[in-house]
Order: sequence, then C-alpha cells, then structure tokens
Amino acid sequence: MAKKSTLVVRQTGSSTRRPKDQLQTLVGLGLGRIGKQRELEDTPSVRGMIAKVSHLVEIVEKPA
Repeated sequence: MAKKSTLVVRQTGSSTRRPKDQLQTLVGLGLGRIGKQRELEDTPSVRGMIAKVSHLVEIVEKPA
C-alpha cells in the first residue's frame, strides 16, 4: 500500500472581518486561530480549500 502524502497547514491571518465562506473553509480545514497547525491529507479537495484561503494560510515544511 502506497504511503499517503500529507500537508502541514498553518493559519497566518485572522478570520475576523472575512466573508462567511472563508471562515467556514478555515473551520473545514480544522483551523480557526492564528498559529494553529493541522496535518492534512494531500487531496484535490484540500488543495482547493487551501487555494480559497491562501491569503490566510501557509503550507509548512514537514520535519523529516
């Protein structure tokens, strides 16, 4: 079985005064506070969510 690739996503911007759909996208990614990190499976749907709030998150290099 192939190892699934993952992404580590960190929230860098505030969700305050953002459109409701962007807030819901952050919640869907498991984020909600600046500095919070999540390790997520690298799928097209997760990539799309990250693209939607790319100005509020960054992809972090995963430690080896």
